[in-house]
Amino acid sequence: MKIKGEITLNYKNEESASLIYNSLEIDNENYLESNLDKRTVNYQINSESLGSFLATVDDLIASEIVAEKIIEKTNKQ
Repeated sequence: MKIKGEITLNYKNEESASLIYNSLEIDNENYLESNLDKRTVNYQINSESLGSFLATVDDLIASEIVAEKIIEKTNKQ
């Protein structure tokens, strides 16, 4: 069974979107496809099993949250 999904993340500005995209791109290679369009990052996830799909989505979201918190902390300093 093939499972496909898409996650779209919108940011306040292009700089934040670019920082997140570039930070996560290395970890995402070979697991999902992504593209950056101004303030939006799109992820296309394709998997052969539900377990693998859910693990990929969980890793992506967890990594995005960490990257976003780092950006927030560095912008406050």
